Amino acid sequence: MSFPLVCSTMFLLILLGQKLISNIRNIWLLFEEKLFMSMCFCTGNGGSTLLALRRLEELYADKLDNFTILLIHAGGYSQRLLSASALGKIFTTLPLGNPVYQMLELKLAIYVDFPTHMKPGVLVSCADDIELYCLGETEAVCFDRPGFTALAHPSSLSIGTTHGVFVLEPDQMEAVQKELEYKTCCRFLHKPSVETMQKAGAICEASRCIRRDRDTEDVGFVYTDSIYYFDRQTAKQLLVILGEIGPLRCEIDAYGDFLQALGPRATSEYTKNTANVNQEEQELVAVRQKIFSRLQGTSLNLAMLNNSKFYHLGTTQEYLYHLTADSTLRMQLGLLSESTGIGQFYPEDYGQVPCIIESLVGLDCDISPGSIIEYSRLGQGTCVGSNSIISGCSIRANTTIPPDTFLHTLCVPEGFATVIFGTGDNLKRTAASLLEIHQLQLLGINFEEATVSLGLKISQDLFSGSGKICPSLWNARIFPAPCATAEDSVTAVLEMFEALRGESVPQLAADVQLLSVEEILQRKDVMSMLSFRKQLTEEISQRRNSGENTKQAL
Repeated sequence: MSFPLVCSTMFLLILLGQKLISNIRNIWLLFEEKLFMSMCFCTGNGGSTLLALRRLEELYADKLDNFTILLIHAGGYSQRLLSASALGKIFTTLPLGNPVYQMLELKLAIYVDFPTHMKPGVLVSCADDIELYCLGETEAVCFDRPGFTALAHPSSLSIGTTHGVFVLEPDQMEAVQKELEYKTCCRFLHKPSVETMQKAGAICEASRCIRRDRDTEDVGFVYTDSIYYFDRQTAKQLLVILGEIGPLRCEIDAYGDFLQALGPRATSEYTKNTANVNQEEQELVAVRQKIFSRLQGTSLNLAMLNNSKFYHLGTTQEYLYHLTADSTLRMQLGLLSESTGIGQFYPEDYGQVPCIIESLVGLDCDISPGSIIEYSRLGQGTCVGSNSIISGCSIRANTTIPPDTFLHTLCVPEGFATVIFGTGDNLKRTAASLLEIHQLQLLGINFEEATVSLGLKISQDLFSGSGKICPSLWNARIFPAPCATAEDSVTAVLEMFEALRGESVPQLAADVQLLSVEEILQRKDVMSMLSFRKQLTEEISQRRNSGENTKQAL
């Protein structure tokens, strides 16, 4: 079995989690189905990290003593940002550059100076965050200390509740003097409550923060996590842990399960806390305890970037906000409201804008501010309501997309499948039984009522999966597939939406197959999806080069 390795001049680059063949600025990434299934979806990003380290050891052995490695968790199911699920969050496209950047390329640009200040070891990063910071001309972030070294960013308390938070000793909480400081963390908190942060002494006074904003002025701030590094000796210790665990039968978190074991004030109390766990397996507590016993006493160093901002784009609402309403990020990165180079541009300080990425938009289309159109074709006269995401779709002329709509088309064998949700729908939420499916919300309607409107019978067969099935929007078999054309698949789900609203009677034929999002993703045709994107990009490029406006009748 080969391993997905990419060698560049400075990094040995590893991406975990997605099956894909793609040429990214002459970097070839090759992913195998077996690796894709076993390393991400069954073991979590922590388990994937351990397995990657073991495979590297098999391939390079002592040569790793001289390697600097960038390991990126490319993305898993991506239930909170479904448009990134098929290809992976690391290949999320941004309205930046020509041709447009993917998240991977942005990360390589941001990290370009790190290797020259890094001792042999591994730098671990996620695929759905952006770290921006300011340093003096003579300063550089160094990863040269034993144990772990993490970047720390001043963040609001609300951000701290959904991320990792670093706790400093009281004598290290003096007023900030520099944009970059190195401190030692005494304890790491994983997605703590505000009360937990207060009790642990994690909250810093607002006067300490160089970067002032409204969220920190009154209540203070905390230092939150993003990327971290561990040295070669620590990597060997992690391999010992993997050997003690044996076959991985539970999901391990590379942040919560590794970092909570570090620092002099770390306790084993977290090993039994499963509040933030997606799937609670019986083996998880025992695995955590083995990790804690091996990593206890390992140092957690902080490179505190006091003039920095951490952006997370891992959820639908975050993605919409940062690309359409966050004027600060737009200014800092030079994001475009229309990366195709056509149509109306908005000034940097403008409020909410539409965001159009590599899409062909027909004449007289109305794209409301606050919505994102990516890799799609919109027919003449199409109207898209606010706070919506249209991804990979081909839409017929004079179609109306309601506000707060998520619409995503995927290629599958023999055709196309389109899914429709509300941008506020929770695909991760599950009902305990069929009797409680009214707790699920589909496009603002409780799911029990939705099944009646769609003419569907409530039974276990309505949900995909094996063994004990917990009903959810993720595994609900409600989407017709395959459809002969991409346009047909969009029309089919919009008719479903009209039925939900009581504006029409469901017209599903008796022989129409209904699939869940889970099943559609299992059948996805990645190469066809990439081909569709390539055709769009080439057509946009040709029109741009010829001076032709890409807004025309489609």
